[in-house]
This record gives sequence, structure tokens and C-alpha cells, in this order.
Amino acid sequence: MPDSSFLLPDSPLSEAPLVTIVALCHNHAPFLREALDSILAQTYPHLEVWLVDDASTDDSPAILREYAARHPSWHLHLLSENVGNCRAFNLAFRQSRGEFLIDFATDDVLLPERVGQQVAAFRQNDSTVGMVYSNAELIAEDGQLLGLHHRPDGHGGLLPSPTSGWVFAEVLRRYFISTPTMMMRRACLAQLGGYDETLAYEDFDFWVRASREWQFLYQDAVTTRKRKHPRSMSSKAYRRHDPYLASTIRVCAKALALARTPAEHAALATRLRWELRQAVRRHRHAEARELFGLLRQTTRPTLPDHALATWSRLFARNSK
Repeated sequence: MPDSSFLLPDSPLSEAPLVTIVALCHNHAPFLREALDSILAQTYPHLEVWLVDDASTDDSPAILREYAARHPSWHLHLLSENVGNCRAFNLAFRQSRGEFLIDFATDDVLLPERVGQQVAAFRQNDSTVGMVYSNAELIAEDGQLLGLHHRPDGHGGLLPSPTSGWVFAEVLRRYFISTPTMMMRRACLAQLGGYDETLAYEDFDFWVRASREWQFLYQDAVTTRKRKHPRSMSSKAYRRHDPYLASTIRVCAKALALARTPAEHAALATRLRWELRQAVRRHRHAEARELFGLLRQTTRPTLPDHALATWSRLFARNSK
């Protein structure tokens, strides 16, 4: 039987809002069937499914065609060139109709109650909630359980500590959201104009821009299995020639323009110092220079900040 817990008391089933799942695939053939089967296993009845393949070179397009043929209501986009996650998602988002949306990477797995649980959370909270997120199981490439994203800290709390409400300063200061668990309100995403297609990744930018005007809500439930493997997007960050650090710098510049209070500037300074250390550690000296420039616009740099920037500049000069 479909899960009706997403409904408010005495609400008819016909009032269940439409939820769009945008299933994004790029060379996910080993994991794809499990991911698509997890959509079919959802207990929530009102789904709109978009399958988007970002120019895979493995067997993914054939598998997606098979599922689309078996489920004619599903929409299929097979892109002929790789356009990146942000643009691939927007292609489906702009044609979709769901009141709520899930950006679903097809190397992950949705647990059966996921959609119903998150719709219920939206329906039971304020209309200013733009995104609901939850806990996730972390799994290896072979599916073996590795642990939880939000794990018990031994004192009744969780690490990283989840936060709900107006969380703009918190998303500047630290990473705590498990991206695959997010369900977004269409009105929130539409207000932002979708994802920024000039960026190499989407989540930090969405968190910063959305949390300025919308509340985020943590749901204390495990709704998703997030797969950790060498080809996943998160595993590529901070490599020597990856594009992700440049995108992070651009998002930090956006955050600086959006920050209004001393507490928000202090939170952004914490982020910039962390990113500066990562850039210097990996000899990304041009990026380190940009980050230090943003830090100077955000707060007064400390002596250790100046020392790190100076060391980076001298190392870069001596390496030429």
C-alpha cells in the first residue's frame, strides 16, 4: 500500500503534491539499475521522473532506454555532449512540473519511504522552508555499509551537527548537509533561476543563495544511500587540476555580496580560511591568492593569515 504519511490529517489522497525526480547519470552503468529500481520502490504515488544522461560512454544509455521503454510516463534525455551536472539538471527542471524536486545522482539509492517522508515534512512546516534534508547511509562501491553521514557523537548529538531554520551563516561556516538527501521546493529553486550553469558543481552555491531567503529543515531519518567511489563528484575536489576550487571561490564571492551582519562575515571568514589552507596545502597558489583577497574584503586578516598567504606567494615564485 502507498505510504499516506505525507498527508495532513483528513486530507484526501488527491491532494498529494507532484514530486519530480531528476535522475542524472554519467557513466553510472554498474549502479544504474539499483538506482532506478529505488525510484520504482518509492511508496509515494505522485512522481514525475526525468532520466538525463550526460553523454555517458559506458552502457548507461542502453539501460536508461530500457527503463524508459518499460515506463512510458518517464521522460528521457540522452545528451550528445557532456554539459555538466548543473546544466543537465536545469534542462529537466525547466520542463518539469513537480511542486518539489529531488536531484538524484544515479550512483546513489533512494530508500522506499524517502519521498513520502520528505513531502510530509514540507506539508507540516512553514511555507518558507525551501529545502528538506536528512541523514544518509554511506556505502562503498560494492554496496557495503560504511557508516552514516550524521553519526552519533557519543553525547546525544550528531557529527556533523545538523541545523534547521535560517541557516545562512551556518552554510557559510561549515559543511553539514548531505547533498543526495535534499528535496527542494520548486518556488525556491525557481526564485534562484535554477542551478548556476557556470559552476562545476551545484550544492554549495544552492545552499548559499537559497538559505538567504528560505529556511532549511533537517529531518532526523535515514532516507538515502550515498555511494562513495573514486569516480564520484565529491572524490574529485581539490585535485591539482580540478575545476571545483574555482567554483568555490566564485560562490564565496557571491556569499560576500549577500552577507549582512558581523556574524555572517565572521562565518564566511571561517570558510575562507579553511579553503585557503586547502589551496596552499595542494599548491593551488593562484587560487590561494584569490581566497586571501576575499578574506581581506570579509575581515581583517590575522598574522597567521598573512603568513600563509606570504608563504604561498613565495613558494609559487620559487617554483617557476
